[in-house]
Amino acid sequence: MDVDRLRAEFPILARTFHGFPLAYLDSAATSQKPRAVIEAEARFYTERNSNVHRGAYELAEEATNAYEEARSRVAQFVHASDPSEIVFTRGTTESINLIANTLVRSRLRRGDRVVATEMDHHSNIVPWHLMRTYHGIDLAFASVDDQGRLLASAFEPFWDGRTKVVTFPHVSNVLGTIAPVREIADAAHRAGALVVVDAAQSAPHFPLDVQELGVDFLAFSGHKTLGPTGIGVLWGRKALLDELPPWMGGGEMIRRVGRDQITYRDPPARFEAGTPNICGAVALTTALDFLEGVGWTDLAHHERELARQFLDLARDRLGPSMTLYGPPGTEGREGVFSFTLRGIHAHDIATLLDADGIAVRAGQHCAQILMDRFGVPAMVRASPYLYNTSSEIDRLFDTLVRIRDKFDPGPASAAATHSAR
Repeated sequence: MDVDRLRAEFPILARTFHGFPLAYLDSAATSQKPRAVIEAEARFYTERNSNVHRGAYELAEEATNAYEEARSRVAQFVHASDPSEIVFTRGTTESINLIANTLVRSRLRRGDRVVATEMDHHSNIVPWHLMRTYHGIDLAFASVDDQGRLLASAFEPFWDGRTKVVTFPHVSNVLGTIAPVREIADAAHRAGALVVVDAAQSAPHFPLDVQELGVDFLAFSGHKTLGPTGIGVLWGRKALLDELPPWMGGGEMIRRVGRDQITYRDPPARFEAGTPNICGAVALTTALDFLEGVGWTDLAHHERELARQFLDLARDRLGPSMTLYGPPGTEGREGVFSFTLRGIHAHDIATLLDADGIAVRAGQHCAQILMDRFGVPAMVRASPYLYNTSSEIDRLFDTLVRIRDKFDPGPASAAATHSAR
C-alpha cells in the first residue's frame, strides 16, 4: 500500500499545528475525508440538489435515484439480502435508539432483559437505560476479562429465558477488542434473543457480512468510514423490520393520514421520517468505494504493521511506565490503543502531545463502565488508520518518552500491573 500516495488524497493532513505537521491519531473518533468524498458532497449540491421521493420533475428524479442507489451500495457493502433492509439514519447512535424504541413498542415487555457489555460505548448503553427507566425492562452487562477480551461464555449466566436482546460492539472503541460475533449470536438465538451489533469501529477496518455474522441488526456511522458526518446505517433483517412500528413520525413515512387513523409505508421508508441526509448518503457511497479501493487485505497488513510497531515501542521505550489496555499482541484486536502513563493524567498527556502536532483522544471515551472496570479515571487513546505512517508512530513515542522523563514520579506501583503486553 502506497501510504504517501494515499495521504495526498486527504487535504487536511497537509496542515501544521504549533509548527509541526499534523499526526492525526484519533480516527476511532472520526476518520478524515478523502478529496473524492469532499468533492462528491459539493457536486451533489452543485448539480443534483432536490428533495427525494416527492418531485415529479427530472431534477427530483435524479436526486431520488442517487439516494436509492446509495442504499443499494450500502446493502452491497454489508452483504444485505435486499436494499430495503438498509435504513439511513444520522449515525450509529440514532440507529440504536431506533431499534431500542421500536422493540420496546413491539416485542419487549416489562421485566424482559437486555444484555449489553462492560465495553459498550454509551450510545449502546444509554438508549437501553432509557428503556429501563421508562418501560421497565431489565438491563444487565456481560463482563470482559482482565485483558479486555469479550468471551462468549460471559453471556452464559443470562441464557435463562428472560433475555430478549443481546447487544455489543463488534470492535471496542477503547480496547480494540474484536468480539466473537457469530459465536455469541448463535448462543443468543438458541436462547430466543435478538442480536444487535454496534459496528461503528469495525466497518472502517474489515469487510462486513451480515449473513456470516448471523446477527439481527447492525449499525455503523459514515463519519468513521471516510464518509460525511450526519449519515449512518441501520441494517435489519427484512422480516424483523417489517414487524417493527415507526419511531419518528412525519412526512414520507406514511401511506395515508386521516383524522382518526394513519397507515404507514413499508420499511425502510417507515423509519425515515422527513427529509433525509440525501447528500450524506450519496457521499457515503464515494467513501465506501474509496475504502474498498484501498483493498481490505492491504489495509489489514498496513494496520497490523502499525500495531506491531506500537506494541514494540511501548515495551522497549516505555516499559512499566505505560499500562496498555486490551488484548495482548495483534491477534483478536484492532489498532485502537488506550493507555495510561504512570503518575500523569490523560488530559495532560494529550495536551503535551498536541503541542507537538499529535492528535489523540483523552478521557473516558464514552465508556465510563469500562473505566470503572479497570479502575482508572481516564485513558489516552491512539487510533491510527490507513493514512498514518510508521514515522508518526515514532513521533508519538518520542514525545511520550519526553513526557515520561519529565513527569514520571518514580518506580512502577503495584497497581500498574494489568498491562496487556
